[in-house]
Amino acid sequence: MKAERPDLSRYQPTFRRERSTFRHLGHLKRLAPYLVRHRYVLGSVLFGMLVGRVLEAAVPLLLKSAFDSLADPTVAPNLLMPTLAILALVLGRFVVHVWSRAVMQRVSIAVCYDLRKRLFNHTQRQGPMFFNRYSTGDLMSRAINDVRMVRQVVSWGAVNIIVFVFTIVVGLYYMISLSPALTVWVVIPLPLVAVLGFIMSRWMFPYYRDQQEAMAAVNTFAQENFNGIRAVQALAREDQEIRRFGEVSTHYAHMVYRASRFHGVVNLVMPLLTSVSPVIIMVYGGALALAGEITVGTFVAFFAYMMMVTMPVRMIGMSLAMFTASAAGAQRIYEVLDHRPEIDDNPNDAIPDGIAGRVTFRNLSYSHPDADAPALEDVDIDVTPGETVAFLGRVGSGKSTLLRSVVRLVDTPRGTVFIDGHDVCDFPISRLRATATMVPQDPFLFSETLRANLTYDDPTRTDEPIWNAADAASLSEAIREFHDGLMTAVGERGITLSGGQKQRSTLARGLIREAPILLMDDCFSSVDTETEERILGGLKRLRAGRTTLLISHRVSTVRHADRIFVLDHGRIVESGTHEQLLALGGHYADLEGLQSNQDAAQERRQRLIADLEQGETALEGA
Repeated sequence: MKAERPDLSRYQPTFRRERSTFRHLGHLKRLAPYLVRHRYVLGSVLFGMLVGRVLEAAVPLLLKSAFDSLADPTVAPNLLMPTLAILALVLGRFVVHVWSRAVMQRVSIAVCYDLRKRLFNHTQRQGPMFFNRYSTGDLMSRAINDVRMVRQVVSWGAVNIIVFVFTIVVGLYYMISLSPALTVWVVIPLPLVAVLGFIMSRWMFPYYRDQQEAMAAVNTFAQENFNGIRAVQALAREDQEIRRFGEVSTHYAHMVYRASRFHGVVNLVMPLLTSVSPVIIMVYGGALALAGEITVGTFVAFFAYMMMVTMPVRMIGMSLAMFTASAAGAQRIYEVLDHRPEIDDNPNDAIPDGIAGRVTFRNLSYSHPDADAPALEDVDIDVTPGETVAFLGRVGSGKSTLLRSVVRLVDTPRGTVFIDGHDVCDFPISRLRATATMVPQDPFLFSETLRANLTYDDPTRTDEPIWNAADAASLSEAIREFHDGLMTAVGERGITLSGGQKQRSTLARGLIREAPILLMDDCFSSVDTETEERILGGLKRLRAGRTTLLISHRVSTVRHADRIFVLDHGRIVESGTHEQLLALGGHYADLEGLQSNQDAAQERRQRLIADLEQGETALEGA
């Protein structure tokens, strides 16, 4: 039985495919600021390259003088001076060429540096919708491969165009001055070559675009696979992943082969068409020389100028390929740069320096983009400074969205979320997230030492606040057991630590900031109940007088809070203290009955289990 082909469509781009037209080259005009930024350097290089072309154009005239002196018996042979002059011109052109290349290499490196910094800085301010659209592998491909393609046209494109035109003009000037009739015959095929080159470049754009997309797909697949290598190995799916990677990389190889094949055709056709001009010179120019209408030296000089003119024309294919590839890269880069951040940072200068920690949700309703139902609906809560408030509810009830609204990780409407009476939309985002520190649900550690992770926001911290935070997060004992203590390298994404140790490390990283408001999104899920009790005790000691908002699915966690809110389908269905909610006998009491091992809760627990079983039986009968 033939194995089912895996669906790899998620690794393919989702934007609309456009027909190949010359307007794709218009993407290159957006690189003009880089040309302006390096205009003086580019201008000096251009001047040097034009000087090099002038030196090159003088060589055929010296050859003409030398050959004419040999062909004319009435004058003495003149070889020494033209030879020395040619050597001096070649040496001068060599120096100019080496200098120009070195300077342009520095410009290209600077352009790469600027573009990659700009891309990175831009992505730092994006929200979840952006990262849903662009995968990590795709962004890496744009920052590496596309930037490399773009730098070619910035560093060489404009200079090469001017040098190309200058070379043709100078070469044609000398050719016309030597033999107007022969010049006409030589330039006849050149317009055909140029037109064909432009037409073929129009066809190139989709090939290079597809090649870059396929490269992004390979990067995305590899990045996701490496991040999930534990799951792959745990399920013994290595062979399947190898096969899937083979399919993605084979598609990329096909795209590269297709683009390279077409590029090869262009590079084959262009020299073939331009070879007509040397044939014309050999036949027609040779006939003119034999007839005495031009001298042998003129014939040689004309041939040299013809090569000077046709060589850039022969390279049209390569130049257009460079411009087309750079246009494809520029389009992909500016797709990212044109993506506006989901959160507008428009701070208000009226925000005071001191924050007491009062958090207010006023008729807060929010729907995620493309969602069928609102994540939050008419939430009204007023958290007083120093209060500990817990949120509890089933998965998808809106708890995480509520906490994220405080630090604007979701862009809630203006006039719905306040800190000390000031709309969170008026805070500078950097200050808002320093005022309200969020400990995320999924722990993430950088490939650094444990100390560097704990002091991520301020690496200059002394040991005392580090150990205080570690004690509060019940992490200090684990740190002392490590051979290198705080200097222990945690590996990529904290791979050397257990799930509980990673969660406690991220909690300590949040506690160390001593922010007026602390938001904890279910950050006890990977720790046992005994450790959880120690952490809650440390929180009570370290967070005394400061506002704390936490999410948990455990009654044992939220019972210590000053107030508890139960959410369901984005609405608050219950609120109160632990004792008040138990007396209410609603959702919270049911959940406490399921999780509790106390005798008093056994009856409620058995009833809930029986209700669930009856529901399942009814579904099966239906």
